[in-house]
Amino acid sequence: MSTVGRPPRIEVPRWIQLVGLPLLLVLVWVIATAAGHVVFLFLVAALVALLLDPIVRGLQRARLPRGLSVAVVYLSFVAALALIIVSVATVVVGETKTAANRFNDYFTNRHGSAGQTSADRDVDRLQRWLNTHHLKSVKVRERGHRIVRQVRQRDVGKYTDRIVTFVEGAALSIGKTLFSVVLLFVVSIYMLLDMQRFGRAIDRRYPPRPGERPLLRSIEHSLASYVRGQVLLSLIIGTSAGIGLWTLAAVGLLPGGQQYALLFGALVAATEVIPYLGPWLGAIPPFTYALVVHPLSALWVALLFLAVHQIEGHVVVPNVMGSALRLHPLLVILGLAVGAEVYGLPGALVALPLLAVARAIWEFFADRIKLEPWSGSGSGSGGVPVEVELVETRTLRT
Repeated sequence: MSTVGRPPRIEVPRWIQLVGLPLLLVLVWVIATAAGHVVFLFLVAALVALLLDPIVRGLQRARLPRGLSVAVVYLSFVAALALIIVSVATVVVGETKTAANRFNDYFTNRHGSAGQTSADRDVDRLQRWLNTHHLKSVKVRERGHRIVRQVRQRDVGKYTDRIVTFVEGAALSIGKTLFSVVLLFVVSIYMLLDMQRFGRAIDRRYPPRPGERPLLRSIEHSLASYVRGQVLLSLIIGTSAGIGLWTLAAVGLLPGGQQYALLFGALVAATEVIPYLGPWLGAIPPFTYALVVHPLSALWVALLFLAVHQIEGHVVVPNVMGSALRLHPLLVILGLAVGAEVYGLPGALVALPLLAVARAIWEFFADRIKLEPWSGSGSGSGGVPVEVELVETRTLRT
């Protein structure tokens, strides 16, 4: 049989299957447990290098040296990332302060000769609406005023100040995180500089078959599919949130929200890259705006994003990313859950790219690795031939 074009095969002996592979798994688990942060850092650095390598190759085709191409790509990437983080943090902190002041005034500032706050007036309006709609039996005025007094007596300003302090601390933590990311970028830069050399070494040892992509190109193609799926996912969720906010504004539940629906939808699309928390983080600006307009509007916005979050996590993400990565939706959900369980939010963030890489590696080596069979037949089975003498027995006839 001709073997032209067939990839080299790697046969794993039985003793390695029985002893070496279990020991290797235990060693990997011990290292991952003892140096989990470092392992995670190198995995993320490798993903970043593989994602940026096609852009670097594109600049090389424009006759830029590889080192200069890497510098241009990373400087542009870091500048854009820093600008986005600073802009979002500034907007969130500013809007949170405004909403906190408005929320404080809603419960504490008294108006008119009656000395009622805006919260007291809304309680009275709600009771009048119930009375005019044949719901006089529903008594909310007394209980509502009691709740308003309780909130006012507990010094609502103290709690809103805590919220502002928390948001400011979160913004400061984001700034500190940028410094800790420097090591990640340094590692990924070294990986990216040597990516071509590493790819040639793999191709010499495991040359691709005719019409087959080299291993690194297959991995980069899988990551590109992940990026396309993520872009489509962001467009779907961002558009859904924007349309939902515009609809709330159109029916009068979010006054003035039409002019900000597009902006809020774009923010939701940008935060969608963060699994599970994306819609909630994207909900902060519209929720803050709704608080500034009216606290009841914030309730409708919260219900909208609750629905978006449920649909996103259980329907859109499994199907969109499963189609992009050619994985079953259940495997997508499992990967996200395992990533979050092992390493929290960062683990969930890199779970799907790692699944894409794992699938590409599996497809490349699936017919290049062969396990020595454990059956007693065949060459190399380790069986010892034994001669068996056949004894002819005769049946006596009576």
